[in-house]
Amino acid sequence: EESFMDIFKRPELSDRQWVNDLLSREGSRACEHNFASIYLWATAYPQKIARVGDRLLVEMLGGPGLSHLFPMGSGPLAPALDTAKADAADHGAPLTLICLTAEQKTQLEEEFHGRFTFQEDRDGFDYLYTVDKLADLAGKKLHAKRNHIHRFDEQFPDWLFEPIGPDNLAECVEMEAKWYAEQVEAGRADANLGHERDAVNTALSHMEELGISGGLIRAGGQVVAFSLGSLTTADCYNVHFEKAYGEIQGAYAVINREMARWVRSTFPQVAYLNREDDMGLEGLRKAKLSYYPDILLKKYSAREV
Repeated sequence: EESFMDIFKRPELSDRQWVNDLLSREGSRACEHNFASIYLWATAYPQKIARVGDRLLVEMLGGPGLSHLFPMGSGPLAPALDTAKADAADHGAPLTLICLTAEQKTQLEEEFHGRFTFQEDRDGFDYLYTVDKLADLAGKKLHAKRNHIHRFDEQFPDWLFEPIGPDNLAECVEMEAKWYAEQVEAGRADANLGHERDAVNTALSHMEELGISGGLIRAGGQVVAFSLGSLTTADCYNVHFEKAYGEIQGAYAVINREMARWVRSTFPQVAYLNREDDMGLEGLRKAKLSYYPDILLKKYSAREV
């Protein structure tokens, strides 16, 4: 009898169409439920994919051991769960599902009553903001953000926003390399940052095949910030990466706002920007809360009892 592991394989660019088809049936706005995310992080946190019926299985090998994403798509859930369970058993692990949305958790509870124990994963909650909030920065609460941008305007009255394309792509690669070198020098570069660097460069070199779009800020003729994202659902755009020189006041605030404005004009059907989770990092949590998320998208893990 063949091992279930044989049906799992590394995601390839050519898988995008069928994966997106199944993801769109699921209709989840969570950042993990996005083909570019699955593809870009497949090396750093080994991820493999398989199709069972009309459901997508994603196997993840990370710090906590082997786990799977909720089998996304349509049609019966049981066969896909059985495959995930057999795959976990091949690795000597219990069936563990991670990054579940509240809807997925409910579905498991209702269809497989008592089979799983659930845990809330606060570090994995996604921060979603309305496009208008980030594009307009209106109101008293976001006054500080407008101030940061004002400082940037004063320092670089000639700054421009440009969509990323063949003409300026190389400058983003260059800026990323400089940014990374600064982190190394400051002693802030760890394995995770190295993985992120690989993911950013892969995203930049395969924008079209991954359905990734982006924009940059040019100030004093130089690229000082850029942002890359892709559509997760018709109404939700996921911001995968955002880079800016930390020493330039307002650079992060400006790329955040300009990217939101660009998404609003380019994808008028998008209501939310998903700026992903904070990984439990205090500084990141503070930064994401400082924009007052409109939805904190809850995530859970499930373990078979």
